[in-house]
Amino acid sequence: MDGVDGNMSVAGLSVLLQSGALDPVELAKVTLEKIAGYQDRSVFTEVLGERATVEAELSSARIRSGRSLGLLDGIPVAWKDLFDTKGAVTTAGSAVLTGHLPAETDAAVVKGLGAAGMVSVGRTNLSEFAFSGLGINPHYGTAHNPVSRDVPRIPGGSSAGSGVAVAAGLVPVAIGTDTGGSIRIPAAFNGIVGYKATRGRYSMQGVFPLAKSLDSLGPLCRTVQDAIWIDAAMQGRTAPDTRRADLNGLKLVVPETVVFDDAEPGVVAAFEAAVARLKKAGAQIRRQAFPIFAEIFEITARHGALVTAEAFALHKARLEGPEAARMDQRVVARTRLGEKITLADYIAIGDARRRLIAAYAETLEPGELVIHPTVPHVAPPIAPLLADDDLFFKINGRTLRNTLIGNFLDGCGVSIPCGTGDASMPVGFLLSGQKNQDEALLSAALSAEAIIRGDA
Repeated sequence: MDGVDGNMSVAGLSVLLQSGALDPVELAKVTLEKIAGYQDRSVFTEVLGERATVEAELSSARIRSGRSLGLLDGIPVAWKDLFDTKGAVTTAGSAVLTGHLPAETDAAVVKGLGAAGMVSVGRTNLSEFAFSGLGINPHYGTAHNPVSRDVPRIPGGSSAGSGVAVAAGLVPVAIGTDTGGSIRIPAAFNGIVGYKATRGRYSMQGVFPLAKSLDSLGPLCRTVQDAIWIDAAMQGRTAPDTRRADLNGLKLVVPETVVFDDAEPGVVAAFEAAVARLKKAGAQIRRQAFPIFAEIFEITARHGALVTAEAFALHKARLEGPEAARMDQRVVARTRLGEKITLADYIAIGDARRRLIAAYAETLEPGELVIHPTVPHVAPPIAPLLADDDLFFKINGRTLRNTLIGNFLDGCGVSIPCGTGDASMPVGFLLSGQKNQDEALLSAALSAEAIIRGDA
């Protein structure tokens, strides 16, 4: 695989595969070797070596005979360990599920990317039951952020292994889930692209849930172009049709409520520098207060968190039995908070959510997208979080704060690297759209990416 490095995008590898300059079998072999040789053993919960080899051989035969399935044929992909892959146990990052029966069939989106010719190489680690934005896991280990050069830092969660696998160059793309930021947070912390689609854009069949009214899916990858290709295949489309937006006149809004509270100066500086570049390129930028954002947190303080209520309902029997002792006690403690949320509270949260989604739509002008830092801080060190539960919960809440707004409002978002903050760690720039504005969001992100990154 001469000339191919771990930083190649899906699109870059596709050119080599489709031209015959690179064989899918060789790519799969090198990918598996890189995973096996990577010092941090906490990135994957399972490597699908046999499956990857078979799928790569089939891809190779198709391409050599002129029957390629398209742009993604032969491209390696990793799956967060919430997606069923036939013959493997879906652990959801928990020790209590390891004894369950292997999946009898692939999840719907696994089948979708398989139909596009992608090669499934492994299952990635995560926060237990996907219930943390930090990525710490006491059962399978906590993957270290590969960008850090001083101390071990968190990968971000809950799609922790997915973010690290891409950032470390082990795979060009990994698929994650996002209930409160679980794709966009690890993308921001690891300096890659993360796209959270509108909830319901893809089938959830065969995906272990956290909170069904919030759960959404999407890819973590190297570029927005890659995300667009993967998005099309996850919908069952043979090719994407997203067009580049015209940056001249692109309408962007910077919220002045909540999202900058307690933000690190380095994060703000990197974000504002990207805003200045966008404005210079012709984007229309305005700033305004969003009382709706503050109200989301007021509702949570009054009635409890929607994710906590639904997570408790999902895990109630588990928490009442012996399995609770085998779970991450921080996950147990957070989930048990849902027991205090009454049916009246749950209904009130739902009513308020519908009202705020409607009000949010009226707050924005047609075609406007919202921009702010993905996370208000860079990836913090792991050790203090392991030593102090109070600090863990405080930082977890702050880490999830900006991104969970988009989940509550049922929207979509793309996190793009925009520079660095403290300790030269990556900063994420979050571009968000309303429900089902995915095409407009991806179109804008495709055009703006180079400027946000500072490459243009």
